[in-house]
Amino acid sequence: MALDTGIAQYDAPEKDLYEVGEMPPLGYVPKQMYAWAIRRERHGEPDKAMLQEVVDVPELDSQDVLVLVMAAGINYNGVWAALGQPISPFDGHKQPYHVAGSDAAGIIWAVGDKVKRWKVGDEVVIHCNQDDGDDEECNGGDPMYSPSQRIWGYETPDGSFSQFTRVQAQQLMPRPKHLTWEESACYTLTLATAYRMLFGHEPHDLKPGQNVLVWGASGGLGSYAIQLINTAGANAIGVISDESKRDFVMDLGAKGVLNRKDFKCWGQLPTVNTPEYKEWFNETRKFGKAIWDITGKGVNVDMVFEHPGEATFPVSTFVVKKGGMVVICAGTSGFNLTFDVRYMWMHQKRLQGSHFAHLKQASAANRLMLERRLDPCMSEVFTWNDLPDAHMKMMRNEHKPGNMSVLVQAPKTGLRTFEDALEAGK
Repeated sequence: MALDTGIAQYDAPEKDLYEVGEMPPLGYVPKQMYAWAIRRERHGEPDKAMLQEVVDVPELDSQDVLVLVMAAGINYNGVWAALGQPISPFDGHKQPYHVAGSDAAGIIWAVGDKVKRWKVGDEVVIHCNQDDGDDEECNGGDPMYSPSQRIWGYETPDGSFSQFTRVQAQQLMPRPKHLTWEESACYTLTLATAYRMLFGHEPHDLKPGQNVLVWGASGGLGSYAIQLINTAGANAIGVISDESKRDFVMDLGAKGVLNRKDFKCWGQLPTVNTPEYKEWFNETRKFGKAIWDITGKGVNVDMVFEHPGEATFPVSTFVVKKGGMVVICAGTSGFNLTFDVRYMWMHQKRLQGSHFAHLKQASAANRLMLERRLDPCMSEVFTWNDLPDAHMKMMRNEHKPGNMSVLVQAPKTGLRTFEDALEAGK
């Protein structure tokens, strides 16, 4: 029986395994697929930990959806999964292998028998939050606080670095049709994370006219933070580590840019009341004055958008204003955070952890992309075979500003429809 999908009929054989880029008949689910798998015994750098394997296509539960992955996004949690740091993903899901990848754009290929909102042939992007949906936080609270909350592709074994991926129906959102497959695949994790950090923690949700210090302003998270801050009518002060990235950040809408290499106050906080602390304090005040040169004398930032962690956290907690907030979602430079707590309690500053986003927040962020109010800031696209190398570039901080994608079933870059992919694959 023909599927009512709006996709033109095409001829394709039914097989147990298809080559990467080869299209099965629409809705036909093969027994196996290619995937970049990590195994516990080979934890290490991505080019050693990630190996291409043939694995079984995941089976669906009643609320699950199987998506044919056209392209996937590269994020730092793929590096963490490969390294097995700060914890091994195997300690959570207990499966024999791990397929990383927490961003994807693709086509719905099969649905569980209780899925109502989506059908085979729909083009989607995937947000990476999963939960069991049966507790108080999932029903009237915040699903990110659910005891069952987990990140697909990091805390689950079935991420996007495979021809097919299994997700919960509530993870799906419409794909922006004006973007290519690879552009659609690169933005959801970082955009939704940035959205919750900026707008998800009342009463410190971002308001027009406020000032936000954004670390790593040219990266995936930072590039969306700059755009969201600008869209909200607030002011972004971006921090970069390479002068060549200044124009990129300013073009995104930043009010000003600081190069952290112009200052020497990074790393863990020296012991208070030592000569080393005095030196750090003076250099940090110099950094704060550089912020004032952008915001105005005496005007400290209302919020600090944190994710490097160990290298920057002492400075972040110092430069944020009295009653302001430091919101943090990662620790890419290290996890041992230090700060001078006197400034925290005396100035009543808030430290807020933030972790991805729930569906309503992810959908609000995605709507801005659908409305063409944001740029996906895709910097590089890798072939399927170069996926481990993309993670090596990210681990070494050698990647270009913006977000990275990898082609999976899309045979080449620049394609915007399934029909484009079929034609290009001939």
